[in-house]
Amino acid sequence: MKNRDIIIVGLQDWDTPIGSNCKNIALEFARDNRVLYVNYPLDMITFLREKSNPNIRKRIDAITSRKAQIREVQKNLWSFYPANLISSINWIASPSLFNYLNKRNNRSFAKEIKRAAKMLGFSNYILFNDNDIFRSFYLKEELQPDMSVYYIRDYLLSVPYWQKHGARLEPELIQKSDVVVTNSVYLRNYAARYNSNSHYVGQGCETDLFDPEKQYPVPEELKSVRKPVVGYIGMLASLRLDIQLLISLAEKMPDISFVFVGPEDNDFASSRLHNISNVHFLGSREVSRLPEYVAHFDVCINPQIVNDVTIGNYPRKVDEYLAMGKPVVATRTEAMEVFNDHTYLALGADDYAEKITRALQENSEALKKQRSQFTREHTWENSVAAIYNAMNIKGGRQ
Repeated sequence: MKNRDIIIVGLQDWDTPIGSNCKNIALEFARDNRVLYVNYPLDMITFLREKSNPNIRKRIDAITSRKAQIREVQKNLWSFYPANLISSINWIASPSLFNYLNKRNNRSFAKEIKRAAKMLGFSNYILFNDNDIFRSFYLKEELQPDMSVYYIRDYLLSVPYWQKHGARLEPELIQKSDVVVTNSVYLRNYAARYNSNSHYVGQGCETDLFDPEKQYPVPEELKSVRKPVVGYIGMLASLRLDIQLLISLAEKMPDISFVFVGPEDNDFASSRLHNISNVHFLGSREVSRLPEYVAHFDVCINPQIVNDVTIGNYPRKVDEYLAMGKPVVATRTEAMEVFNDHTYLALGADDYAEKITRALQENSEALKKQRSQFTREHTWENSVAAIYNAMNIKGGRQ
C-alpha cells in the first residue's frame, strides 16, 4: 500500500520509554504513506495525579496553550498531542451513563484529530486503532475514515481495568471495524467470533541486537554458575510466570542451574525459589546487555502460567532466544503453536524436565541455524505486509 494517509490512535504515546508494537508499525507504514500518530488524550485523574511526569506535561502544555502540538518525527511521520481534557469515567457502573460520557469524550478527541488532519492536509484516510477500546470506540462514526482497522495485540479483558465495560464494548468495536488484525492466532480466533474479516498478521521483532554470530563475553556473575544453564530474561511476574512450576523443576533437576535475569515482583521476591541452591537471580540488566546472558545459556525457557492474560500473548521473548539459535522450552499455548517446529512445548514440571533434557541432547549447529533463520522472518516489514493484505481483502484502495 502506498501514498495513503493513515491516522493511528492507541494505548501508548510516541514518547513511551518501552517497546511498542504500534510505534514499529507506524514506522513501517511511513515508508510509503503519510502517518499521523495521535497520542492518547489526557484525562482528569491523570492530570491531577501525574502533573510532574514530563510526558503528561506535554499534554498539559497543549491544553493550556490551545496550540497544536504536532511534531515531525521523520519524513512522512508526525506525532500529535491533542489539546483536550477528557473525563475519567471507568469508575462509573451504569452502562448507559458510561456510554453517554464516553461518546462525549470521543467527540472531543475526534475534534482534535480532525484539526491535526486538516493542518497536515490529510484526506480519505485510514484509521488504525491499537487496542484502544474506550477512547476510540466512536471514532469510526466521528471521523468517517475510508477504512477502520482494529489491531489486537493483548487480551485486555483479562485485566481488571478493562473488564467492567470492555467486556461488552470490545466485541461491538470488533464487529463494527472494517478490518481486524491480531498478533496471535488465539486473538484472531477470539476476534473472528464477532467479525469474519479478522486476520492473524504475526509480529516483528528487533532481532539485530541478538546476533548469533557475535562473540559475547561471559558476564562476570555467570562465570561461577555451574553448567548446564537454563535461563530466562525479562520481567519476573506471577501474573505471567508459573512460580510453582519453576520450584518443582529446579528441585527435579538439581544438576541444572536455573538463571533469571530481570526485575521481580513481590511474589517472586518472596518465593521459595530464593532458597533453592541451583536457582540464581541476577536482577535487572540494561537491554543492550541481555544478549550476553542469552549467549551463555544452554537452554532458554518461557515458563508462562496459563491464564487469560498469557494464553493469547505473542512471545516476543521467544523470538529473541531463537534469533541467537538457542534451544527453547516454553509453555504450550495456542499462541505458541506457530513456533511448534522450532521449540519444545511443554505443560507441567515433568514435561518441562523431559523437554529440557532433550533440548540439551539434541542441540546442534544445524538446528541453531534453522532457529535463527526462522525468527529472522519475523520482521515488521512482513507483519505490515500482512496488515496491508488484510486491508486489500476488504477492498481498501492502494
